[in-house]
Amino acid sequence: MKIGYLVHNLNDPAVERRCQMLERGGATVVVAGFLRDKDLRADIARRSPLIVGRTRDADFAGRVLGAVRVSLFGRELRDHFQGCDVLVARNLEQLAIVRTVASGRAIIYECLDLHRLLLGSSLPSRLVQAVEATLLPSVKLLLTSSPAFMREHFNRRPLKAQAALLENKLLSYEGMRLAKPTTSGPPWRIGWFGMLRCRRTFEFLAELASGTGGQIEVLISGKPSPAELPDFVEQVSAIPNMRYTGPYQYSDLAELYGQCHFAWTIDWFEEGLNSSWLLPNRIYEALAHGTIPIALSNVEAGRWLKARGVGLLVDSAQQASSVLHALTPEAYQPWIEQLHRVPQESVVADDRDCEELVDTIRMVCV
Repeated sequence: MKIGYLVHNLNDPAVERRCQMLERGGATVVVAGFLRDKDLRADIARRSPLIVGRTRDADFAGRVLGAVRVSLFGRELRDHFQGCDVLVARNLEQLAIVRTVASGRAIIYECLDLHRLLLGSSLPSRLVQAVEATLLPSVKLLLTSSPAFMREHFNRRPLKAQAALLENKLLSYEGMRLAKPTTSGPPWRIGWFGMLRCRRTFEFLAELASGTGGQIEVLISGKPSPAELPDFVEQVSAIPNMRYTGPYQYSDLAELYGQCHFAWTIDWFEEGLNSSWLLPNRIYEALAHGTIPIALSNVEAGRWLKARGVGLLVDSAQQASSVLHALTPEAYQPWIEQLHRVPQESVVADDRDCEELVDTIRMVCV
């Protein structure tokens, strides 16, 4: 089976992982999409993707205009996807484009985030929701990463397609190693990794790191949003006990998590909406690498962790601060022992998961 994959940001590391997952499941993948950086990542560049346009972080209007342009003048994209059996659209703008080039082929909608305009009541929100309502009936299969997205959004929308839960598990790879739990502190080290877009998180961790006399350290790695966190490197460098190591590769995760006692998985970006419903990569990565996730108890990530009896669950930032300030090696040990309750297949995707994904696509769409 040959799958055409249209994405909003070719350099998003999750795009390469999804391509790998589809290929390990037995499919061939043809990639196209928009680019937010000057150059393609080396791993995605090897796939010879079609770049259909360039966008900027946090520029929804620009992404919409780009989608309109490609939809109206999409001959190059049609040619690129010639011979594909099904087409996958990664987010709403790509779904609008894919519908114009599908030519009767099944459309798969991969929705791993819900933009705030899909959830509001303003005039722009209602317009975006109307577009979504027009597009959803054309979808044959929905891939989403959290049951909360179905419960809180799609079950209330005109979606007739079958839905499949595709959690953000760590994708296994050759030579993969899982770090052992970090030796007890102090100092206690908190890791904040991945897409860095939550200013409230940064301010909270900065205050925590600078106010404990070195008892708490913060290690940051990933890609900061220039729209949400401008001058990020300079700001981090001015904060004691906080260190930023830059972007990372998937193979760096064991080393990063291996330095940390806790992983910060709380995200207040779009608080009460998307961030409350996400099951982020961080909870799976942390558990796989012997690191304790810190999560709010009243969001989907907290409920997921509570059901498995793991993690440091708090009701507020103030409670997290109080717990961490009072932390002792004796209090830390029970959290480490909880990690054994989580089977590896709950947090790491292997060849079986890849094959199940492709089998689902084949069964529903071909």
